[in-house]
Amino acid sequence: MPNIRIQKLIKKNEFILFSTIIIICILISSMTQEFLTIGNIYDLLNNYSMLTILACGLFIVLISGGIDISFPATTIISQYIMVLAINEITSNFFIAFFISGSIGLCLGVINALLVNRLKVPSIIITISTLNVFYGLLLFLSKGEWLYKYPMWFEEGVTLFSFTAADDYDYGLTLPMIIMILVVSLTSFIMNKTSIGRQTFAVGGNSEAASRVGFSILKVQIFAYGYLGLLAGLAGVVQSYTILTVAPDSLLGYELTVLAAVVLGGTSIIGGKGTLLGTILGVVLIALIQNGLNLLGVSSYWHTLITGSVILVSISMTAWRQKKTGDTHGFTTV
Repeated sequence: MPNIRIQKLIKKNEFILFSTIIIICILISSMTQEFLTIGNIYDLLNNYSMLTILACGLFIVLISGGIDISFPATTIISQYIMVLAINEITSNFFIAFFISGSIGLCLGVINALLVNRLKVPSIIITISTLNVFYGLLLFLSKGEWLYKYPMWFEEGVTLFSFTAADDYDYGLTLPMIIMILVVSLTSFIMNKTSIGRQTFAVGGNSEAASRVGFSILKVQIFAYGYLGLLAGLAGVVQSYTILTVAPDSLLGYELTVLAAVVLGGTSIIGGKGTLLGTILGVVLIALIQNGLNLLGVSSYWHTLITGSVILVSISMTAWRQKKTGDTHGFTTV
């Protein structure tokens, strides 16, 4: 687990990140009245559920000292097979999540075994599997999009539904439910379980962790497998949201997820970070993108502005750490 000095730095970064979010909210709300409406907040929770789910999985992989950028391909493969399966059999959402989650878990474990056995940097392995997974999907599917869904899937699930003053119906939707469950489970695992503590230990110093008896392979299978599982769940969430499967729809999405996790203060060399920081990173990304949309800024500028925010954030953190003499890894605002 992070030592006291690192914990103080992380808390300081989380405070700065939270303050940044408040400032952005004030600025955007002063420029558009649509920002703080119930409808917009509701849409944000639905539309960024998938990003939150994937960020939770990538957070654990980074804490373990690895990195995985193949999960967009895992998400699409799991989603594609799931949609084909539920159109052929009488099913329900439990079966849909089971099919997609199982496929994602298997692909995640494959990544873990390759990283462990080949002794090659995980980013190289997952760049390779990203292309292999995408290539196989495009070859076998011939790039065909899927639009057909069973009626029970299209009708969806909404709990505690109500009609607001704007005459729109709101409630706890399936993406929100899965997001809440994933965040809660991830928090419990990393803070209350042995495998969570081992993940921090291996990410902080794998050689020392190995000497005291921690299994590197076990931690890697847990981390990459957990991300794969969440990628499978995210596939169902995306299908539920847009009712379409495009084989190449998530190309480049790994950078958005990585940006959110790194913005939240998780070190890319392992052992440092908090789930709260990751969630705050997701919120910041969501607010920036949503604000730009509401203000009518061209989508061509979105990546540039988001990237600039991340660059400034990392630069400020590097400067603070150089000033304090802490140069091991980095955490960001």
